[in-house]
Amino acid sequence: MTEEPFNFRNFSDDNQIVTPYFDSVQTVVKRLLESCLTVRCFDHIDSSPIPSLQSVAEIIQQARSIIFPGYFSQHTLASSTLEYCLRRETTKLLKNVSRLIILSLQHECLRHDQICSECSDLGDGKAVKFIQALPGLRTLLATDVRAAFKGDPAAKSYDEIIFSYPGLFAVTVYRLAHELYLLDVPLLPRMMTEYAHSLTGIDIHPGAEIGESFFIDHGTGVVVGETTEIGKRVRIYQGVTLGALSIPSDSVESFRNKKRHPTIGDDVIVYSNATILGGETLIGAGSTIGGNVWIIDESVPPKTKVVLKRPELIYLGNNNKLSAESPKEKSTIHFHKKEKVLV
Repeated sequence: MTEEPFNFRNFSDDNQIVTPYFDSVQTVVKRLLESCLTVRCFDHIDSSPIPSLQSVAEIIQQARSIIFPGYFSQHTLASSTLEYCLRRETTKLLKNVSRLIILSLQHECLRHDQICSECSDLGDGKAVKFIQALPGLRTLLATDVRAAFKGDPAAKSYDEIIFSYPGLFAVTVYRLAHELYLLDVPLLPRMMTEYAHSLTGIDIHPGAEIGESFFIDHGTGVVVGETTEIGKRVRIYQGVTLGALSIPSDSVESFRNKKRHPTIGDDVIVYSNATILGGETLIGAGSTIGGNVWIIDESVPPKTKVVLKRPELIYLGNNNKLSAESPKEKSTIHFHKKEKVLV
C-alpha cells in the first residue's frame, strides 16, 4: 500500500494527530531555544519592540503624499480641500513618526541598560521638529525634480520623474531620514534609507550631506557613504561609489566619528562606475569624473576632467567572428592599464 504524501491541510486540529513530523519540529525548537541561551546568536527577547518595516514604509508613503500632494492619492485632490487633506495627513504622520521615534529611543536605552524615563516626551518633541522641517524639504526636493528634468532628455515631464524615477525616490527617502538623523534619532533613519535601497539599488546613508538640485541618473548600484559631502547641482550615474577605504577590524572604533568619505564640490558630474574613496578626497567644483575612474585619497582641482586613457581594442578573428582555421579561438578585447589623465 502506497503511503499518501503528508499534507498539513488534512488536519482540522493541530492536536488531532501527532506524527513524526511534529516530533521533528519539537526537536528543532529545543535546539533553537538552546541557541538563544548563547552569545553566538542574536535575539530580541524581553525588549521593547522596534519599528517594523511595514510601519517604516507607511511613514515614507505618508510623507511623500504631503511633499507631493495629489501624486500618490487614490482620489482626486481638489484645491478646495487641499488644506483639510494636508492637515489630516500631517496629523497622521506626526502620530506615526512620534510612535516610531519613541520605539527607537526606547530600544537604544535598553540596549545600553539605561532607564527609559524620558523617551516618550523626547520622541514627541523630535517628531514635532521633523514635521516642522517638511516645508523646507518640499522646497529642497522640488530642486531635485527640476535637476532631473534638466539633466535627462529622456524625461518627458516632471510628473514622470516624481512618479517613476528611482533616483528621486531614493533621494526623497534620504532627505526625510537625514532630518531624523540630525535630530539624533537612532535606528529609524537607517531603516528608512535601507528600505529605499532594497527597492532601488541606491544606497545613501542618512548621515551624508547633500546639497540642492541633486540628480542620480538611472541609479542602480550607487553608494553614498555616511560622511560624504555633496555640493549643489551634482549629477551622478549608475554604479558610482562615494565610499571609504577598508580598515582593519581592530581599528573600526577609532574611525566611527571621523570623516571617511569624499567631498564633492558644486556642479560636479560623476559618470557610471566611477569609484571615489577616502575622507581626504576632494573633487573640485565644476569637475567631471569619467566612467570607471578610481580616485583614492587625493584631490582633483576645480574644473578638471579626469578620464581613462582611451583603450586600444584588439579584435581577433575575421570581422570579430571565430576563425574557420582556428575554431577554438575566441574573439577577445584587451584593455591597456588604466591611467588618469588630467585635462
